[in-house]
Amino acid sequence: MAVTELVWFRSDLRSYDNTALHHAASNSSKLRALYIATPGQWQDHGISGRQQALIAQALHSLSETLATLGIALDVKIAERFSDIPALLKHYCEQHAIRALHANREYLLNEMSRDDAVSEQLAIPCHWYHDRLLVAPQDLLNGSGLPYRVFTPFAKSWRAIVTQSMRTPLRRPPAQGKPLKPAAIPPFCSTLDLGGWPVSENAALERLRRFCAERIQDYDQQRDLPAADGTSQLSAALAIGLLSPRQCLARLQAEARAHWQEQACGEATWLNELIWREFYQHVAFHFPQVVKGRAFRTETDNISWSGNETHFQAWCEGRTGYPIVDAGMRQLNQTGWMHNRLRMITAGFLVKDLHINWRWGERYFMRQLIDGEFAANNGGWQWSASTGTDAAPYFRIFNPTTQGQRFDPDGKFIRRFVPELAHLNHRDIHQPPAGTNYPAPIVDHASARQKTLEMFKAVR
Repeated sequence: MAVTELVWFRSDLRSYDNTALHHAASNSSKLRALYIATPGQWQDHGISGRQQALIAQALHSLSETLATLGIALDVKIAERFSDIPALLKHYCEQHAIRALHANREYLLNEMSRDDAVSEQLAIPCHWYHDRLLVAPQDLLNGSGLPYRVFTPFAKSWRAIVTQSMRTPLRRPPAQGKPLKPAAIPPFCSTLDLGGWPVSENAALERLRRFCAERIQDYDQQRDLPAADGTSQLSAALAIGLLSPRQCLARLQAEARAHWQEQACGEATWLNELIWREFYQHVAFHFPQVVKGRAFRTETDNISWSGNETHFQAWCEGRTGYPIVDAGMRQLNQTGWMHNRLRMITAGFLVKDLHINWRWGERYFMRQLIDGEFAANNGGWQWSASTGTDAAPYFRIFNPTTQGQRFDPDGKFIRRFVPELAHLNHRDIHQPPAGTNYPAPIVDHASARQKTLEMFKAVR
């Protein structure tokens, strides 16, 4: 009698280099696949409608791919994580499943969910390390403690990866005759996602082209929002259309001997992948950040402003600071924001408007197509000077000079703040009175001084 095993897809919506799928296909004479959408949990976690729509479209593509391999992908809906164990138990009994395979996730709620599944299912549950290049438990300092500072973390990370990096896994062989893909129940609104890749093949092609054509200049171009200088693979990594192993393997193949050199585009891009892993490790080892706490607990005592009018102006891109407003409008219109602008807009909310960084963290998550809790939280706590290895509290971006430095001719501002398009490259950063554009809602110099006082008060 054929033994049926189940691979449970989560944030790993790909057939190539999928550890759980690889082992399930190797162990089983009959294989089924399952994805469980959790719209209520996503609402609680602030997952954006754009990312939910991306997941839905990626599932259609994955279902078609698996069907060619003779693997049926079922999509079920459970309102919250707490509903999943009972759903899985019923599903496994219904289909006579003998073992479950899934790739680990490292956030607090997700680990609790998986523990409950292991306890309630009367079958073996196999959990695999797949989401990161180095598992959080495998990278500790010389005292056996988790790293709190990025630079030594990155050094140890590189040493481990250099010694133990494995080749990305191939797609598993066909498990039977091709099937007709099953219908996927609607669990979110249908949205136009523009040019974002919604299949693993499209994501792999974007990775290939970036590494072949643009990565060499990444260190020079990545801070210029008007340039096409970044990979824009963050959404594919967030939902698992791509694995970090695939990214590193492609980087090594294209860069050859250069990928570990510090002063080059390849090494700079690799550093961004390491930052992504660093923040995942921080969220795993220091779960207080998942519970809404600052990493630097003394900063929880800062008296933040509750100015709703200022917050709404920031959300809508009406602060009177063109580079800030251009960044926020890009986020609202596209669901994505250039990383330099994420730092500028976050710094402005916290250190010019003195609004709690958690407000901005939540707003970003609800808009971002590439939202990942660890990266978003880590970035916000870095900007707010409340996190591990964060910017010092006295590092306060001047939003006007940031625009002049990183968008000197105003090309990006003109794209997203069209009411300023007629201004020359000097005036566009400090629009004169009489334009159809708001005056600055705060004075930067005064706001800067207040920020210094707020942080000194809790030191």
